[in-house]
Amino acid sequence: MAPVKKQKILVAGGAGYLGSRLVPALIDAGHRVDVLDLCWFGNHLPKGVHVFKKDVFEADEKMLAEYDQVIFLAGLSNDPMAEFSPAMNFVANAAGPAYLAFVAKKSGVKRFIYACSGSVYGMTGKKLLSEDAVLTSTNPYGISKAQGEYAVLHLEDKDFSVISFRNGTISGYSPRMRFDLIVNTMYMKAKTEGKLTVNNPSIWRPILAISDAVAAYTKAVALPYTVSGVYNLSSGNFSVGEVGETVVEHFKKAHRRTIDARIHHSEDLRDYAMSTKKIERDFGFKSRGTIKSILQELDVRLGDNFNFTDESQYNIKTFQKLFPR
Repeated sequence: MAPVKKQKILVAGGAGYLGSRLVPALIDAGHRVDVLDLCWFGNHLPKGVHVFKKDVFEADEKMLAEYDQVIFLAGLSNDPMAEFSPAMNFVANAAGPAYLAFVAKKSGVKRFIYACSGSVYGMTGKKLLSEDAVLTSTNPYGISKAQGEYAVLHLEDKDFSVISFRNGTISGYSPRMRFDLIVNTMYMKAKTEGKLTVNNPSIWRPILAISDAVAAYTKAVALPYTVSGVYNLSSGNFSVGEVGETVVEHFKKAHRRTIDARIHHSEDLRDYAMSTKKIERDFGFKSRGTIKSILQELDVRLGDNFNFTDESQYNIKTFQKLFPR
């Protein structure tokens, strides 16, 4: 099967955390890329990238007709945002991808790539879950991501390829940083306060280095249109305690700082581990990131004078400002 040629791609939510790394990578790969994004968190994309500053629901057939592929990174991106406004969450994460995929298919777009989440698995423990596992999430975010995935997969046929990535918890450097993601948050706390909190050290998380996410999405764009389906995407499965220990050890060795790691037990909605055998087989894709490599990347890219106080780096703070109660 020959790979597809260079593509014209629309990235919905492309000015966000993952998009700010993915869009430049797609351009470097020779693709023509536009972005659809309301830019709630600013625009950190390279100069020259065309941004439609619109809501997903403002896209129509005329707008999408010129694109070969659409990548959906939009919507509300975590549990705090979903719980702050469950109604907006279900519109953005369930109806949003359903609508855009529907219009994309009518417009003649050949592939739709959906950023789902491993959160759809809910509380299942250390057992490695394949893509055919039962989805057990009962929280608004996990439910809405599963609904969005169901909707876009429902549209797949021989003329419309659909790939859904169930992403692990992404961490690492982006021009549009986020410090509400497990490794990034622990790094920020260690750097700024000399301490970090380990919430529920025994629960499991698939961690996804943003470099691996970018590589997988870039690979997906180039695959033959016969490839469709759901794919777990992570760099590895770790307990929250392991993540905390790795951050503490990193600061001891790389920064000669002793970090106070405090254990805290609170209610959680996620405890799961994912198998990546399917993506390794179908994509020929093998992740390369680790918690250590994420921390090293943050050291190099953020440096010693980075401003961690900018509220645009914390999704829920920006969201609460945009939609005050």
